[in-house]
Amino acid sequence: MKKKSIFTDAFGNLYIIKRLVIFVVGLISYRRFNGFNKLKITGTENLENLPDSNVLFVSNHQTYFADVAAMYHVFCAVNNGFHNTIKNPVYLLNPKVDFYYVAAEETVNKGVLARIFKMAGAITVKRTWRAEGKNVNRNVDLKEVDNIMKALDNGWVITFPQGTTSAFAQGRRGTAKVVKNQKPIVIPIKINGFRRAFDKKGLLIKVTGVKPTLEFKKPLEIDYENENAQQILDKIMTAIEQTQEFNVLYDYEEQLKEKKQVENQTN
Repeated sequence: MKKKSIFTDAFGNLYIIKRLVIFVVGLISYRRFNGFNKLKITGTENLENLPDSNVLFVSNHQTYFADVAAMYHVFCAVNNGFHNTIKNPVYLLNPKVDFYYVAAEETVNKGVLARIFKMAGAITVKRTWRAEGKNVNRNVDLKEVDNIMKALDNGWVITFPQGTTSAFAQGRRGTAKVVKNQKPIVIPIKINGFRRAFDKKGLLIKVTGVKPTLEFKKPLEIDYENENAQQILDKIMTAIEQTQEFNVLYDYEEQLKEKKQVENQTN
């Protein structure tokens, strides 16, 4: 691993600028999570004693930016000794700067605020299956994979294995392949309530009085040598509760389908 610089992050961004960006975005977004809506945080004890690098957080996804902004608050708070709370925003004065998140290139390249989020630590990737609202089929850019590896070598990384804000969408095997190759500590995160509280982009408050939740779970037990990518992906999707067994509407929808099939056969 390349020796870390005391002035810049893994991608050459000046820490002083990054700290300023995180501080400003944190101040702007603070009342969204501890004012208009009260963010409920659990499980930050699972972040204690983690190494400074090669830690991968995997999470379900509900908005483009609110999810990530909330996680920045929590990681900065934990970095300053606050657990399961963001009530004292003094933590923004000493943010965790070696923290990165994987984001779709088309999302973080649109608008000024999106570009500011990019400066805070975005690792941009091009979706291999969808772009600009259309289905596509393209190969993975290996440079993008290298960037994720580089970020893991230098800090913590958050990724959304579904690659979409749609609930119960299938997981993408690329995340599992990174886990298989890099062998990071994998921490699952389960989020809820963000879709109800904020608009799809996560920039506008849709409803107040909501209590979005962030639950940090224990590190996954993974046999890096013997488990294949699909087995690792299955573990991840179960841990972030995005398999069909967690879809409370799934059984109901299946029953409706079966009922309609029976009715069609009898008519």
